[in-house]
Amino acid sequence: MSEFLAVHGLDMLTTILGLFYIWLEYRASIWLWLFGIVMPALDVILYWQHGLYGDAGMAVYYTIAGCYGFVVWRFTKTRHNQQPLPISRMPKTRYLPVLLYFFIAWGATYYVLVTWTNSTVPLLDSFTNALSFVGLWALARKYLEQWIFWIVVDVVCTILYIHKGIPFKALLYGLYVVIAVCGYFKWRRMCIGLAARAEVSRSL
Repeated sequence: MSEFLAVHGLDMLTTILGLFYIWLEYRASIWLWLFGIVMPALDVILYWQHGLYGDAGMAVYYTIAGCYGFVVWRFTKTRHNQQPLPISRMPKTRYLPVLLYFFIAWGATYYVLVTWTNSTVPLLDSFTNALSFVGLWALARKYLEQWIFWIVVDVVCTILYIHKGIPFKALLYGLYVVIAVCGYFKWRRMCIGLAARAEVSRSL
């Protein structure tokens, strides 16, 4: 048992933290960012041990982004009535900049992995990293589309972690896929409800 925990203990711990994280994200609770800081800090060690250097670097970014996300959700207010930042759709004007940023980040991360590491999965590792950059930014801004980004990331990561021998993390990300689909529809209902209430308020 002790040998099993020595091999898989960190994997199991971060998986448990990840379950709390995704549940809080589904509920659009600000406390998701607490787990979004602690879990990736531990993931840095886990991924590095398994040769997922891109993911290890991404986990550092996740930790920093967790602090950013908390600040944005806690202190950013709407311009008109100073209410907390609402769930909304990503403006179409941001589609092209986001797409360009994704491809630049993908290419840059791929170059780093093939040049300075011995990663055996640089293409997929850099892909999930680049799309995660976009996903975290969209989550911090409470854009509905963040769920679509995470569905793609989670599917690829599930396959990647099975391949790299991290079974509990693979199981977690497989569950993430299901929850992300449910989260998309829940946030969409919330987004529609907020838009309807705003329309009623304007008409009064």
